[in-house]
Amino acid sequence: MILRTTSLVTFATILASTAAGQQHDDHGSGAGEHLGRVHFVTTCSPTVSGRFDRAVALLHSFEFGSAIAGFHDVLAADSTCALAYWGIALSQWSNPMAAGKKPAAFLEQGRQAAQTATRLGSLYASPRERDWIDAAGQLFADYTHTDQATRMAAYERAMREIVSRYPADTEALIFHAIALVAAAPPTDKTYSRQLEAGRILEALWATQPDHPGLAHYIIHAYDVPPLASRARAAAERYAAIAPSAPHALHMPSHIFTRLGLWQASIDANTRSLHAALSSGAFAEALHAADYAMYARLQLGQDQEAKAILDTLPRLAARFDPSAITGAAPPSAGVFAIAAIPARWVLERHAWTEAAALEPHSSAYPHTEAMTYFARGLGAVHTGDLVNAHRAIDSLASIQRRLGANGETYWAEQVAIQQLGVQAWIDWAEHRPDDALAHMRQAADREDATEKNAVTPGPLAPARELFGDLLLELGRPAAAAVEYRASLEREPNRRHALLRLGRGASGN
Repeated sequence: MILRTTSLVTFATILASTAAGQQHDDHGSGAGEHLGRVHFVTTCSPTVSGRFDRAVALLHSFEFGSAIAGFHDVLAADSTCALAYWGIALSQWSNPMAAGKKPAAFLEQGRQAAQTATRLGSLYASPRERDWIDAAGQLFADYTHTDQATRMAAYERAMREIVSRYPADTEALIFHAIALVAAAPPTDKTYSRQLEAGRILEALWATQPDHPGLAHYIIHAYDVPPLASRARAAAERYAAIAPSAPHALHMPSHIFTRLGLWQASIDANTRSLHAALSSGAFAEALHAADYAMYARLQLGQDQEAKAILDTLPRLAARFDPSAITGAAPPSAGVFAIAAIPARWVLERHAWTEAAALEPHSSAYPHTEAMTYFARGLGAVHTGDLVNAHRAIDSLASIQRRLGANGETYWAEQVAIQQLGVQAWIDWAEHRPDDALAHMRQAADREDATEKNAVTPGPLAPARELFGDLLLELGRPAAAAVEYRASLEREPNRRHALLRLGRGASGN
């Protein structure tokens, strides 16, 4: 059950002022808990079957902190249930869709849980259960020396082997499908793994319509521009399947964002934010606030967006970056704290405010880069080229640090930001050919990758910036081409629509 406290409800009410008049579902202890229908076959004591299924349902909705508590509840009643430690290990792995390396502390806790599962499994588990345990162990195997992508690929292969051995095990099919999506390279524009996962999940969803993992993972499988429309039914259904899970309330907004359905995204994230605050999942609340901020700004709702910005310090003060709570990993909370102020200034072209943003150091340098990106663009547009060059230097330093640390995805994202700021410096310093070359390179490189699930979209899409640059250079027809191309990836964005002279539309 989700427990509420007066202080958290009050805080949720403050944040809910960004959506005055909207209602939210109360799934606290008085109303019962609704997580969907899951059944995971085990050889653990029959008395813990319901508890185990509940913990797996929480895991399927990425409610990792609650899932860990649920698996410990299983162990309190059956200390020999090896698969409970499997569940703890997977929960410690946390969100498989989050780009970036997992924190060492979480990996070590997951490794210990996997090792305990292996030890108990050798005594009490079935061969099938030992296969599940061995698969999860791949995520943590020699993590200090084996890179994360290699371990994720090993886990996906292990889950595929389980499916081949136990083809009637629908849970194996489901966990394999999300492993496929998580391991898909962000540069693969065939989306072959996502499509394979989608086929698996949709076939199962037809027979298990109340399974939370199926709707959830269909959304993740199709959370890319060319495929997003395929997940609309899952997006519209998931919150009703597992309304007690804050992430189930938020997750539909991934597809609503991909389709430019801004009010639907606002509604989803307002409900999610209330639920996340009620359960103490502050990283999840910050994540929902970032998505809501993005949607508000696309509708030109500056007053409501400013209310989100104004409540950010109070929300950040309650956020513990070392804790696993809801679906959003700590990095997502840090990301939102940096992204929300940057979105506020960049979407409004408030260049003086952008130039004055102050970066905050963290364990996640790519979040600091967002502030320097906004500062750089703000400095250029206010004529402060000295600070624009300083922003470029900071971005270059962060990009090198990320690359040296093996954070290849985020290193590339920062490189794209660096190119975008450099293009505008070139423009300000009267080098139009260099400006166009750098901006085209930024746009092409952004097209070659995908946004991560941690963000609703880029702070300023590179092709949209390219259109702005072309307008400044007196080339409106070429600018229109770039705006239209940007809208293919980021539909219904207010700025591109306004520049094209069509006006911003809502839902």
